[in-house]
Amino acid sequence: MTTVSEKLPESIDLSHHLSNISKARPLSPLKGLQKYWGRPGLISLAGGLPSPDYFPFSSVGADILLPTNFPTQAGTPNGPLSWLWNLFSSEKTEPITIPRYASNPGDLDLANTLQYSMASGQPKLREFAKEITDKVFRPAYSNYTILAHVGNTDGWMKAVLTLCNPGEGVLTTVWTFPSALVCMEPYNIKPVPVLMDGEGMRADALRELLLTWDAEARGMPRPHVMYTIPVGQNPTGATMGAARKKEIYDVCVEFDIIIVEDDPYYFLQEGPYLPKDSRNSLRQRQLNTTGFVEELVPSYLRFDYQGRVIRLETLSKTIAPGCRLGWFTCNPLFAERLERQAETSTQAPCGFGQALVITTLSKWGFDGYLRWLQGQIVIYFTKKLSTQPSVLSLGLQNQYAVRRDYIVDCLADEFDLRMGTVPCDVDCFSGRDVYTAYPKSKHLTMAEKQILTDEPLFSFVPPTSGMFVWLKLHLDRHPKHGIMDSNDLELALWKELAEAGVLFGPGQLFAADATVQEADIEGHFRISFSNAEFDDLKKAISIFSRVIVKFFRTS
Repeated sequence: MTTVSEKLPESIDLSHHLSNISKARPLSPLKGLQKYWGRPGLISLAGGLPSPDYFPFSSVGADILLPTNFPTQAGTPNGPLSWLWNLFSSEKTEPITIPRYASNPGDLDLANTLQYSMASGQPKLREFAKEITDKVFRPAYSNYTILAHVGNTDGWMKAVLTLCNPGEGVLTTVWTFPSALVCMEPYNIKPVPVLMDGEGMRADALRELLLTWDAEARGMPRPHVMYTIPVGQNPTGATMGAARKKEIYDVCVEFDIIIVEDDPYYFLQEGPYLPKDSRNSLRQRQLNTTGFVEELVPSYLRFDYQGRVIRLETLSKTIAPGCRLGWFTCNPLFAERLERQAETSTQAPCGFGQALVITTLSKWGFDGYLRWLQGQIVIYFTKKLSTQPSVLSLGLQNQYAVRRDYIVDCLADEFDLRMGTVPCDVDCFSGRDVYTAYPKSKHLTMAEKQILTDEPLFSFVPPTSGMFVWLKLHLDRHPKHGIMDSNDLELALWKELAEAGVLFGPGQLFAADATVQEADIEGHFRISFSNAEFDDLKKAISIFSRVIVKFFRTS
């Protein structure tokens, strides 16, 4: 039977994008021998491989959750639906064991996973990754390649060194993940900020930047690499839709740009936020695998018919970050060069992590993994915010949706939130429904009520994906603005919050470069809702409310 991929074109030759150091990387002499390993009857005396008999692990095991039984987040509700809670809330697990030696040929064992191995990762991991890629991401060319990395930061580091020479630039949004910038800084590879709106990077701004590029004035050649976090963008939470991705991909074809798609939050697409009074007390969400996949915004791979996208996929947000495990999806030329780099740096990902993750995913299967990500049903009992919400959520996506809802609900409880729309082409909120926060009268004296109730404190867009709420602080309205710049005011407020017991991410850490910081007259904070207990989230927002209102009183 002819597969879909067999009808697709092959990737084009993009070898001119390779960096000088990437072109110079030889095959590791010892790693080159590995292509012969596993041949029946071969006696290898070539490599310095320890005997598996001397590994101090007879077996490694764990009790894994069933994909249909996600752990609950909150207390037990009372009432007519309590029986349903009790039915689903008990934790159901299944034991897994990886022996030192497999009983059946081809089964996973410690003798293999804990041994020196190929930098591309265990075959069973690559098989599972290929199934995910074929069924979910669906590249528009046929000969893509999968190989492992040890997390997306490692993947980006390998990608940027494979593609960029010192003195070159990388296209990125004005607000972006700081570690991605820091890792390339020692190599004199500079960020080139591109304006963004409520969907992330703007295609028109990207094209204008590339069309008018003046290499002499800029002191660098026109960039040929883009770094992007298109879903649940870090830090702004923006999620880019299919039409925008297609527009940007077309610009990248026109100007011959390689797209590095860092997409750790892809499966945390929570959907739009609804205020409490618009939310049903019982929400059901039951989609089959196909329905779930079709609801997800597509990856850049869906539009990539030339092989110019390097997708970075990670299990850090869907399994556990300590696994340090993910994979590249890219054209064969880039994959071969990335593998050469890994052979003399990280080598293969950790054998323990691969063994446990591969066994877990094999037990679950493709449908089970997607069940783990999405879930089948959410029970959401709306209560006053004096107690945490009662939630039974059978799926990762739903868990984060409840967390997102809760922290926005907390903001609504502490502030007077007024909704409006920011005009297009203004900032990273453009085109989205924006909540602007004003002080509630409970925080104000009688005299202050006449002055401060109509003074905005901050604005935000509830994210539809990811782990973060991005606050735009209205520090341009602060009494000391003009005497102090917005960066100093932002840091002063951040310190007051820290002294009061709450840490937010200061916005200036996420600026692509100094020009973005200098242009920021308002200030920003990034708030994560992914980890803290519900009571702590509520407490943090209560402290924030008290501190920021007091801060704006300062004269």
